[in-house]
Amino acid sequence: MELSGAGTNMDELLAIQKKEANSEFYKWVKRNYASWMDSDGAPLMSPQVLPKTVFPMLDAGEKVFFILIDNFRLDQWRTIKPVLAEYFNIDESLYTSILPTATQYARNAIFSGLMPAQIEKMFPELWVDEDSEEGKNINESPLISTLLERYRRRNTFSYSKINDGAGGERLLREFGRLEANDLNVIVFNFIDMMSHARTESKMIRELASTNAAYRSLTEAWFRHSSALEIFRRIAEKGYKIVLTTDHGTIRVDNPVKVMGYKNTNTNLRYKLGKNLAYNPKQVYEIKQPLQFGLPSPGVASAYIFAAPGDFFAYPNNYNYYVQYYDGTFQHGGISMEEMLVPLISLSPKHILV
Repeated sequence: MELSGAGTNMDELLAIQKKEANSEFYKWVKRNYASWMDSDGAPLMSPQVLPKTVFPMLDAGEKVFFILIDNFRLDQWRTIKPVLAEYFNIDESLYTSILPTATQYARNAIFSGLMPAQIEKMFPELWVDEDSEEGKNINESPLISTLLERYRRRNTFSYSKINDGAGGERLLREFGRLEANDLNVIVFNFIDMMSHARTESKMIRELASTNAAYRSLTEAWFRHSSALEIFRRIAEKGYKIVLTTDHGTIRVDNPVKVMGYKNTNTNLRYKLGKNLAYNPKQVYEIKQPLQFGLPSPGVASAYIFAAPGDFFAYPNNYNYYVQYYDGTFQHGGISMEEMLVPLISLSPKHILV
């Protein structure tokens, strides 16, 4: 009983320390994010991931698999690390996701090597506006092509997006075709789909009611899905992997009131719109989006980002938002979980000849 009580006290202490660390991280981002747009001292961010990590490996003559697990946090990586350690030597690092920490912005920035406003300006046909009903990440393969062309690279590449087990099995059957490429990009959407399903499904909420349960569910998926077999196959063939994500996610429990027009986006951790009404002390606001590399749909458009643990709620549906979204995992705002994400290099231990 004493040990159990000590464990509970330690968990509470760690939770307090994490909350304090996240609060300081939020303040640090607010102070420094603007300077990262033009500073050599900026951390490694989304647009530099491929040029800084993958291109040097290609230059060395390596065949590289760039695997992105959408919405994949550092703690989730740590749950699957022991599984992959059997097959790979592991080099761990982090990079910092751009804002918003949402797939439309962060993942497009990775694959294009550009900030979102640059994508919109240089390749308007490949950028999908916030209010469009069209899929926000339907142009990832063309964006990779533009990145390689801008760097005058002649590398051959493939792009695969896996949304279910059937997609993974299909990729395994076609693996021989991938071996002809210098670079193979694979996107796994399961964790992001699980995160959204947790919001909408009572059963998934029960299965992933805490951060620990969320990690456990991630590990179970990885151990028993085609994803692990894909990693094994790559290891057997002796190819290197860069494993990462576009952003993480955070469990929210504190509603913050915001008001906006009907065309304001629906994300709970960031808002983009005209004449937004909010308490500026509760958010990080960007009133000149273009200076931060973000598209500006209109003259009065602004972005606001939620602090760790917060989520935006409209006053006219306040009770509904609080009851429905309290305790869910969301992304788009500022927190260590969303912005500080894993960037892992995997080198196979044993090569089958």
